Parts: sequence; C-alpha cells; structure tokens
Amino acid sequence: MQRAIAAGLLIAVMCALLGVFVVQRRLSFLGDGLAHASFGGMGIGTFVIVASGLFEGGAAVFRNPLVIAVPFALLTGLAIAWTRDRTQLSSDTAIGVFFAVSVALGVLFFSAVPPDVNIGFNVMDILFGSILAVRQTELTVIAVTATFAVVALGWSWSALGYATFDEELARTDGVPTKALEYGLFGLAAVVVAVSAVVVGIILMAAYLVIPAAAARLWARSLASMTLFAVVIGTTTTVAGVLASFLFDVPTGAAIILSQAIVFLVAALAPRR
Repeated sequence: MQRAIAAGLLIAVMCALLGVFVVQRRLSFLGDGLAHASFGGMGIGTFVIVASGLFEGGAAVFRNPLVIAVPFALLTGLAIAWTRDRTQLSSDTAIGVFFAVSVALGVLFFSAVPPDVNIGFNVMDILFGSILAVRQTELTVIAVTATFAVVALGWSWSALGYATFDEELARTDGVPTKALEYGLFGLAAVVVAVSAVVVGIILMAAYLVIPAAAARLWARSLASMTLFAVVIGTTTTVAGVLASFLFDVPTGAAIILSQAIVFLVAALAPRR
C-alpha cells in the first residue's frame, strides 16, 4: 500500500499542476483524449513486443508497452495542438478525432495478440487502473516523470500563466505562446500516458480535472488555485486509497469519488 500511496501522490501533484492550466484553458476533454491515446499506444506496444519475441527474451525495459505508449501519446498530443493551430476545428473536435482513432488502434492491436500469450497485465487494469498493484519500476517511472513535469512547469510558470489569461497581449509582449501551447500538450500527454497505466484510462481525466475545478471555485488567483488543487489532489488520493483498503472497493473509483465530494462541497460553498 505504501507504493500505491506514493504513486498516487506523485500523480496527484502532476495532474494538479497541469489541471490548473487545462481547466483555465477550457481543455477538460484533453485528459480523456490523451488517456485513450495511451490505450492505443499500449495496444501497439503490446503487439510489437509479442510479435518481436521480446516478451520471452528481451530486456525488461523493452518488455514494457510504455516504451511505445508514451511516444505515441506524445505524438498524439502534439498532433492535437497542431490541428488546433492550423485548422478551424475547435479543441473538442480535434481531441474527439484522435480519441476515436486511438481507441480503434488499441482495440485492433490488442485483438491481434494471441490469447494464449501471457502479456504480464490485464487489459481491464489499463482501463480501470490497479494502483494497489503498482510495481517498483512503474513507481520509478512515475517519480522521474513527476520530477520533469514539476521542473518544466516551474520554469515556464509565469509565461504560461500570462499566455493562459491573455494570449494576445502575451504574444505582443514577446511570449512564445505557440511554443508554450505545444509544450503544454506534449507534457500533458507524457504525464497522462504514464499515469493512466496506474490510475486507469477511464478515470484519468477526472484526476486531471476535478481537483483543479474544485480549486477554481475557491481560489482568488492562479497561485492559490494551484495550491488548492495540489492539496485537494493529494488528500483525496490518500483518502481514496485508505477507503479502498478498509472497505474493499476499487481504489481508482474511491479516489475519484473522494475528489467528487470535495468538488460538490466547493460547488455548494464557493468563494464569495
């Protein structure tokens, strides 16, 4: 359970920091799109590893479908940003297209894997998460990703906040708004792909959106919104893991429902 709490806290911090910008930019559907992109990448990765025989004799790092799922999600995130930038399509439309294509690819490649092959995980765990079964290697990957995400967001915080609230003025002042947007989408893709394997693809979007949305109802500034989001994300993660252990309920669902309770309180008693 210690590894589960550690992984959950790291994911909560990453998602809270990213979620602030996702919510403020009205990109709440992005988490769903990128999570399902990771499903497509996991399907492709699993098929490639099985077809190449790496599951039987390859190095451990090359037997993990994340090796392909993370780059695939990253390319999908950048492709969504490019579609927003170069076409007249809205964010939701662009995300919806890649969402559907990624799911189709995941189903296609997972179905192509022979049923008698032991791939080392259950596809249902990818969909709904299995945080209590997180392994040390997965925790290490999450920790490295969290460190990179916190450093990257800290480095670009002021410029990203400026571009989020007034993109035109920020561009006039010389802020590289397009580069920041591509960077935000790319970073979100990597964070979601790494986290979705533990939290679950179905529930990943809630992890990214609910703490930030609840924080938005109480916050007076971007800084306070970020602080509230991190506190909400981490406390509900611990509460959800403990609740799942005590009451024998699915961990991912317990965490998300804990977040939903906080959101309900924030909605009923917002900042005046």
